[in-house]
Amino acid sequence: MKDTLPPMLIVDDEKNMRSSLETVMHDEGYDVVAAESAEMALELVGEQPFFMVITDARLGGMSGYDFLKEMAKRSPDLPVLMITAYATPKLAVEAIKSGAIDYLAKPFAPEELLHAVARCGERHQLIQENLALKNAQVPSFTLESIIGRSDGIEKIKDLVATVAKTNATVLILGESGTGKELIAGAIHTLSDRRAESYTRINCAAIPDQLLESELFGHEKGSFTGAIRSKTGRMQEADGGTVFLDEIGDMSRPLQAKLLRFLEDGTFTRVGGNVELKVDVRLIAATNRDIVSAIRNHQFREDLFHRLNVVQFTPPALRERGDDILLLANHFLSQFAATMGKPIREFSPEAVEIMRNHHWPGNVRELRNAIERSVILEQGSHIQSSSLPNFKVESQLGSTDTSEQLSNGSYEEQMARFERQILLKKLADNDFQMEPTALALQMPEHELKFRMHQCQIHLPGNALDH
Repeated sequence: MKDTLPPMLIVDDEKNMRSSLETVMHDEGYDVVAAESAEMALELVGEQPFFMVITDARLGGMSGYDFLKEMAKRSPDLPVLMITAYATPKLAVEAIKSGAIDYLAKPFAPEELLHAVARCGERHQLIQENLALKNAQVPSFTLESIIGRSDGIEKIKDLVATVAKTNATVLILGESGTGKELIAGAIHTLSDRRAESYTRINCAAIPDQLLESELFGHEKGSFTGAIRSKTGRMQEADGGTVFLDEIGDMSRPLQAKLLRFLEDGTFTRVGGNVELKVDVRLIAATNRDIVSAIRNHQFREDLFHRLNVVQFTPPALRERGDDILLLANHFLSQFAATMGKPIREFSPEAVEIMRNHHWPGNVRELRNAIERSVILEQGSHIQSSSLPNFKVESQLGSTDTSEQLSNGSYEEQMARFERQILLKKLADNDFQMEPTALALQMPEHELKFRMHQCQIHLPGNALDH
C-alpha cells in the first residue's frame, strides 16, 4: 500500500521533532516531505499531492490551528493530523472543528501515531479506488467510435488525431445528435491525459445558480444549504479533461468566470477568497447558433475566441451520404445481438425510406429508429413497416434556407433546396403522389420527373405506377 501512496507532509518548527517524525515514517516505508512553517507547508500543498499532513499545534508564525482552517479552505479533502504538547478537551474540540481528522497529545506511543497514519493511507486508497471506478464507468471513446467514411467524417477523424496530442482548448459546434460527445471523448482518449479523469458536465441540465458551485466548488455557509465546503469538478479533474456540453446555455456572469479560468487555470470557490489553480484541458460544445447568440448578447465574444482555439463542426447526418446506411447497419448489429433477434439486413423499401429522410435528429434519431425497428420486427429483415413513419420528425426538419444555401455552387444549392421541399411535401402527404402533386400545384408527371432529378425513390417503386 505504502508504495502507491504520495508522500506525507510533516509541519513542525522544531528541527529535532521533524527529524524524529521523518525517521519513524521512513522506517515504516512512507515517503516524507518536511516543512518548518505553516506558510511553507501551504506552498508545498499547492505544488504537489500528499496523502496526509501531520502538524504541530504551536508553530512560529501562523499557528497550527490557523493552518488547519486554511487547509480546510484550500484542500478540504486532505486529512490533517494535529499533535500538541498542551492537550485539553477544549483544544481537542477546537482542532476537530477546525478540520483535523485526528488529535494526538504528547507524549504518545509510536503505535498511536502509526495507527492514525495507516488509517489516512487506507482512506486515500479508498478515495482513489472510488475515483477509478467512477472513471471506469465513463465510456471509452476512440477514433473507431466515430463511424463513417464520408469526406466530412474523415476530416473530423484526421483533426482529432492531430489535436488530441496537444493541450489546445477545443470548441465543437453542430446540430444536436451529430456526435459532439464522441469527438470530445476521442480527443481525451488519444491525449497524454488519458490516464487522468474525463469529466463531462451538461451546462443545460444544472440550474444556473448551482452550476458555478458544481464547476468551481463552494465554501461552507456561502449560500443556503451549503452546510460544508465542496470541491468543484474542475479541481477534481486536475490533470485531466473537462467536457462542457451545451455551453451556450451558460449565463453571462458565469461565462466571465470561465473566461478568467481559461486565462491561467485559476479560480475561487463560491463564497471564498483563496485563489486556487488546476491544470485541466477544456473541451466545450454547443448546438446553438453561436454567432446569433453573440449578436444577441447571450454569449460573450471574448469567451468564444478563447474557446475557439481549434473548432470542430461535425456534419449533419443528411450531408453524409452512404454513412446513413453504414450507421444503420452498425446499430442493427448492436440491437439484434442485444435482443437476441436473427435480423441481419434491411429490406430495399426500408433502405429507400432511410435514404430519403431528412434526419433532423441526426445520428441520435437514426439510432432510436433502428432500436424501435428491431423491437417491432418479427422477420429476418427490417421492413419499412417497422420503421417510424417520420411524419412528425419530418416536420422538425429545418425550413431555414440559410443552412441549405451555405455551400457549393448556385446550382448545387438550388438542387439541395428543391430536394428538401419535395421530401417535406411527400412526408406531409404520406408519400402519396397525387396529393403531393396537388399540394405543389404541378402535374403528377412533372413531380415524378423532378423526384427522379433529385434522386428521390419511394418505397415500393411508387414512381413506376
